[in-house]
Amino acid sequence: MRPLLAALCIMLATAVAAVEPDEILDDPALEARAREISKDIRCVVCQNEPIDSSNAGVARDLRLLIRERLVAGDSDEEVVQYLVDRYGDYVLFNPPFKPTTYALWLAPFALLGIGALAAGVALRRRRTGASGAGAGALSTEDEARVAALMARYGPQDTDRKDD
Repeated sequence: MRPLLAALCIMLATAVAAVEPDEILDDPALEARAREISKDIRCVVCQNEPIDSSNAGVARDLRLLIRERLVAGDSDEEVVQYLVDRYGDYVLFNPPFKPTTYALWLAPFALLGIGALAAGVALRRRRTGASGAGAGALSTEDEARVAALMARYGPQDTDRKDD
């Protein structure tokens, strides 16, 4: 149990401490801005992880690039725009709503609508199938077979309990 706990602690410590000490800026205000920008930038290798918590080489390069741009005097918006120009809207966790990202933003709603439509159709078919004419009626052949079986075996006593 102890080795498992130790391995878990090491994994968590490396995931949290992805920003290495040599990357941290001396100016706390610039470092805070860099961290704020990094939270919204996706690691292009890890895909669903911000670059601040990624150990990938590309994430390190992006963290350093953000810090370089901030030291050079760029605003937060200019740094983000520089990354978007270089890597596309994919690098953002919240890409803008524009023609190239319509599918990304609208696909969940379209899938939800298709699912709701399919559920509605299934419920309607179930309702009309159960209450439709002849849904519970037996054919004349089936009635004749039931009558023959009843005559052969007789009526069953349903009030009797099996002990």
